[in-house]
Amino acid sequence: MQSLLPLVERIAPLLIQRRETIAVAESSTGGLIAAALLSMPGASAYFVGGAVVYTKASRFALLGIEDADMEGFRPSTETYASLCAQRVRERHGSVWGLGETGAAGPTGNRYGDAAGHCCIAIAGPHGLATTLETGGADRRENMEAFAHRALSLLLEAISAK
Repeated sequence: MQSLLPLVERIAPLLIQRRETIAVAESSTGGLIAAALLSMPGASAYFVGGAVVYTKASRFALLGIEDADMEGFRPSTETYASLCAQRVRERHGSVWGLGETGAAGPTGNRYGDAAGHCCIAIAGPHGLATTLETGGADRRENMEAFAHRALSLLLEAISAK
């Protein structure tokens, strides 16, 4: 998590200064994004909440995403990451929402994505989405790479304001 702290050290002051908040729905990062954001003193000024949305059951229970909401697309896509970002933002009443989904490894997911595949989206005043392919199968390395890219995308979005 140490590699994530320089990003959070840039994100936190911007959110605090603007009195903006963030909520996170992450999957393959397993809570690393939330943990990094919470590692800063004063995190309660900007971090509203988060969830590890790892299964279909948690997707429904935590974000209210039903099968009908998934019609025409599947998890592990930018579209799904965007839906998660929007839902977590709405449910927490935050300015920003971050959604992350992917396949950390060591194997790919059931949707045909290889290990190292991750989609991240930011919902808020400036929405962004991206896909990351690390090309690696090391689960822990991928989780950290995914979290790093997610925080970088968040910084890009809040800096664009």
